[in-house]
Order: sequence, then C-alpha cells, then structure tokens
Amino acid sequence: MWSTQLPQPLQPPQLPPCFHLSHPTPTNFRLATSSTPLSTTTTTTTTKTNHLIQSLCKKGHLKQALQLISQEPILTQRTYELLILTCANKKELDYGVSVHRHLVENGFCQDSFLATKLINMYAELSSFEHARKVFDELSDRSIYVWNAIFRALTLAGEGEEVLGLYRRMNFMQQPSDRFTYTFVLKACVVSEGLTSLLNKGREIHAHILRHGYESYVHIMTTLVDMYARYGCVANASCVFSSMPEKNVVSWSAMIACYARNGRPMEALELFREMMVESDDLVPNSVTMVSVLQACASLAALEQGKLIHAYVLRNGLDSILPVISALITMYSRCGNLEFGKRVFDQMEERDVVSWNSMISSYGIYGFGREAIEVFRAMVKHRVSPSPVSFVSVLGACSHAGLADEGKLLFETMVRDFKIQPTVEHYACMVDLLGRANRLDEAANIIKDMQIEPGPMVWGSLLGSCRIHCNVELAERASSHLFELEPTNAGNYVLLADIYALAGMWEEVKRVKQLLETKGLQKVSGCSWIEVKRKVYALTSVDEFNPQIELIHAFLLKLATEMKDIGYEPQTNIVLYDLDTQEKERILLGHSEKLAVAFGLINNSKGEAIRITKNLRLCEDCHSFTKLVTKFTNREILVRDINRFHHFRDGVCSCGDYW
Repeated sequence: MWSTQLPQPLQPPQLPPCFHLSHPTPTNFRLATSSTPLSTTTTTTTTKTNHLIQSLCKKGHLKQALQLISQEPILTQRTYELLILTCANKKELDYGVSVHRHLVENGFCQDSFLATKLINMYAELSSFEHARKVFDELSDRSIYVWNAIFRALTLAGEGEEVLGLYRRMNFMQQPSDRFTYTFVLKACVVSEGLTSLLNKGREIHAHILRHGYESYVHIMTTLVDMYARYGCVANASCVFSSMPEKNVVSWSAMIACYARNGRPMEALELFREMMVESDDLVPNSVTMVSVLQACASLAALEQGKLIHAYVLRNGLDSILPVISALITMYSRCGNLEFGKRVFDQMEERDVVSWNSMISSYGIYGFGREAIEVFRAMVKHRVSPSPVSFVSVLGACSHAGLADEGKLLFETMVRDFKIQPTVEHYACMVDLLGRANRLDEAANIIKDMQIEPGPMVWGSLLGSCRIHCNVELAERASSHLFELEPTNAGNYVLLADIYALAGMWEEVKRVKQLLETKGLQKVSGCSWIEVKRKVYALTSVDEFNPQIELIHAFLLKLATEMKDIGYEPQTNIVLYDLDTQEKERILLGHSEKLAVAFGLINNSKGEAIRITKNLRLCEDCHSFTKLVTKFTNREILVRDINRFHHFRDGVCSCGDYW
C-alpha cells in the first residue's frame, strides 16, 4: 500500500480506477519516507519542476521538457505519462526510449499504468519489439496491460501471437473485458492467408456468448467484420440480426460484408432498410464507399447517381475514399467520361484516387491512357503502390501492350524497389499469355522467387483457353487441381480447351472427374438495371414473370439475325447433342437473357448496361455485336475481366479479351 506518512507535497497523484494500489511502491516515494525526510525547499523545487515538465509536454515542447529530466531525479507518475504521450504524438522513438530508461532507473518499471502507456507508445511508433519487452518484464499485469499488448501485436500483424497470449491469459484466469474481445477478434484477420484462425474466431464468439458480452455493440460489430473477412456471410448476417442494438458502424459493417462477398443486391437492400429504420442513423463515408461498390458491381448507374447526390447533399464529397469509389462506380457502370470528370475535379488526390483512374481505363482496354495516368501520378510525386502496378499491368494486358507491360514490371522492381507479389506475376502471365507469348509466360513462372499459387496458374490456364494450347493447359491444370481441388472452374476451363481441340474423349473424362468429385460449375448470372431497379437473370430462371416472353423474343431475334450473318458457335457447348439443341442452350445464356430483357423493358434508344459474373463467351460476344447493328441500340457488358462496349456491330475490345 502507498505510505500515508508522506509529506504533503510528495503524495502520489490521483490515480485512475484501473490502477491497482497494491503495486510495489516506486523508489522515489520510499526515499521520501526514509529517516531523513526531504527538505521543504527540495520538495517545493521538485513539485515546480514536475509542473514545468508537464506544462511543456502539454504545449508540445518535448525537447525542452526532456532537458529538465536530468535536473530532476524525482518525477511523478503523471509527468512520466505526459512525457510518454508526447513522444508518441511527436513520433519520437529515441526520446521515448530515453523516457523509458529514466522511468526504469527511478523505480517505475513495475508500474502497470505506465507500462500500458509505454506499450501504446511503442505500438504507435511501430517499435513492437520494445512493446513486447515492456510486457514481458512486467510481473503483475492488469487487464489494461494485456489489452495494450493485444492491440500492439494486432497492429504488427501478429495475429497468431495475440491468440497465443490470449490462451495464456485465460489459463491464468485473468477475466477479459469488452476491449479484450475486440482486439482478439481483430487478431483473427490480420494474419493474411491463415484461414485456420477462423476457428479461433468461432471460439472467441463462444466466449463472448458464455460471458454475456453479446449486448456490446462494438464487440458484435467486430464479430460481423471478422466473419465478413473470411467470406462467412451467413454467420455475419446471423450475428447482425441478433444484435439488440445497432449503430451506423454495425450497419456499415454488414453492408460492406455483402458488397465485398459478391452479394451487391443484398448490400443495396440493406442500405435501403437502414435508411428506413431510423432517422437517427446517418450513413458515414464508410457506408457510402460500400454502397458505391455495390452499385459498381451491378452496373446500377441510376442508383449510383442517387448515391452521388446524397454524397453531395451531406458534404461527403471532400472525403478521398468516397471520391475514389465514385470514380470506380461511374467507370464500372459504363460512364467512363463521368468518372474522369469526377477525377479531374478533385483538388487533392491520393494514390487510391490515381489507382481508381488507372484501373478504370484498364477495364475498358484503354492501355495507353492508363499508362499516361500512371506517368502523370509519378510526375505529381505520388509514389505508386503495389496496387498501382497491378492496375497498370492489367490495363496493358487488356490492350495487348505486352512490351510496355514488361518495361513497367522492370521499372517497378528497379526504380521503385517494389518486390513483385503473386498478383504482379499473375498480371505478367496474363499479359504475355493473351498476346500468345505463352512460352515467355511459362518462363516467368519458372523463374519466380515465390510459389506461383492458383492465381498465377489460373492466368496461364485462361490464356491457354484463348489460344487452345493443350500441352500448357494440362500442365497448369495439374497444379490447379492440387492447389484448388474443389474449384470446378478449373475443370470446366480444361474441358473447354479439349473441346476446342476436338478431343471429345478427354472432355468426357474431365466431366466424369467433376461428377466423381461432386463439383458443379458456377452458373452464369447477369444483372441489368431497368427503371432504377436491378434484376438478376440466370439460364434456369423460373421466377421472372417475363421469362417465356424473353425466350420467344430471343428465338425470333436469333432467327432474323441469321440473315445478316449470325452463326451460333455451337462448338463451345460441351454436350453430345444435335446442332438445334446446342443452339437452344446457347440462347439460354444469362447475358442473352439480359439483353432481351433490356430490349423489351428499356425506353427506345436507351443504352443497355449488363454485368456478368463469368467471362463473356464467344457466341454471346458475336451475338451482342450483331444485336447492336440489327436494333440500333448501344449495349455495355462488363464481364469478370473487362468492359465490352457494343455499338454499330463493333465491340470496344476489338475482339481481344
């Protein structure tokens, strides 16, 4: 216990409730109660010096405050606290280490309150080894100390270490508090690629329920986000629905979960529900970014315009992530010109804004324009990020600029000292593969310093599909079957390549392999916006009230278009059927259904905008080109790879996709 015999000037400062009074007493207080008490003059001088150091810290004069430390050996807890906070605010690691050293020398090394402040300071200064040392050398750890080290290690991306310490804390029977659960849930998602931590997250979810913390909105919101990061949309939705209280952060987390996990329609529906739920819930910038991403995914231009109006009305148009999301939304909804206008009107641009514009040009196949924007970014002294190079390399790939892409890749490594990631190598393989330089693409993989992974091999297999290279396709697929044994898309791609090569026995073998493994290919789905409402169409759609009209319309349209040159490409149908039946299957493709739906329901002369979840097939591509010529309509289709702008019987991709 603190001594009650201390002279009045040296009594310890008022401590917060978190501080345990049973902590060992600092050396300086023990000195004050020795047989030879400090003189009144010394005590007064000490108090004045502490007050002066505290005053300098509050004003941000760190250097002057530190100069007084050497003149005053006896500092109070409050003085050390302000010195630590000022070092963190000023980003001065060396000064922070000096304060830490002085603190230890003066007997505060076991002060858990100051230890918490030190750990937080080192975390802010990215000196995580120092933070861990403070923790390890502390014998009596309060929950605040545990929380501080959990936060520090989570910031460092050491999720597994956090969860190991959390197990240790539970073993020591140290009760968690509401902040503990937030930090350890975040730790479950900071270590990229460690899907095994999902089970740890589920265990923590059980702890939360068992200890009655499910009523804390910030814990449950973090839980929603944790499940969302692992793509567990059903789990996230269940947690969200069970929350007794929701705030704007909770709603935003669930909307983001839908938007990022391929459920954009649910994201927009939940946003509408949020707006109706309460007048007190005002969407913030995070909400708007997710909603704009959902609009972009669906090519829902009219809804995107309404969101843009909301952004302007509520003064969110100065927030960079929102503006970047607007650029992407307009571009992916087929209005690149408006996206460029938003970009040009920005007073300030960060690297994300530049990346948005580069990738926007890229998905339209405007590779040279994307390179120009990239060069302008560098000229404006904005350092490119790894994502910048993924965007510009992708743009080169869609435009067939293989040599320019190779040069940019070399520039990234040589001039910007960015180590290539799997994404960069996948871009290079795709770039060379699309250009029918498959041997070079294969050599890129052979010379990689890291494991290629499914993304790289998938790029090679996709290129083999375009150029019907059976030998390389078999090599790539063998790796993919091992890396992704349950991904039906890889088997379907290989079967497509065999079909194009006329190897029907091999097609049959791959299809049997699919059946044996119980795998099914992803069904094609296309979305179209009509009168501000988004509709989804699939080849097995039985619920659309116009489905019979759509099929009849398509049959009539295809028959009439055969007179102007339409020849159904039945060779891409992987079934042993007669020609007429194959043509019927082709007419059931989701993008054709969406085209027909748009022609039936859109106003005359209005452009038709469609989004598809798979690559546009060759037959749908040639069909849509002829539709624009036959009906004098403009059609924009965004598939999983890029934008296709059809007009007057021609596509903007130049048949290179």
